[in-house]
Amino acid sequence: MRIEVDLDLCQGHGMCEMEAPDVFEAQRDSVEILDAEPDESLRPAVEAAVRYCPTQALRIVED
Repeated sequence: MRIEVDLDLCQGHGMCEMEAPDVFEAQRDSVEILDAEPDESLRPAVEAAVRYCPTQALRIVED
């Protein structure tokens, strides 16, 4: 799995970091992806981060 963020949509709410702090770091007005291809063991947390993003800026791409 690979994670992508649409920086035009992201507003830096930080929900993704709360759900998956090993993968995301919220900045003032956007998010930094710390691990764009996280281990499969982090999938539940990453899926929650995508689901709870208020602007729907995140997506998972299956490789």
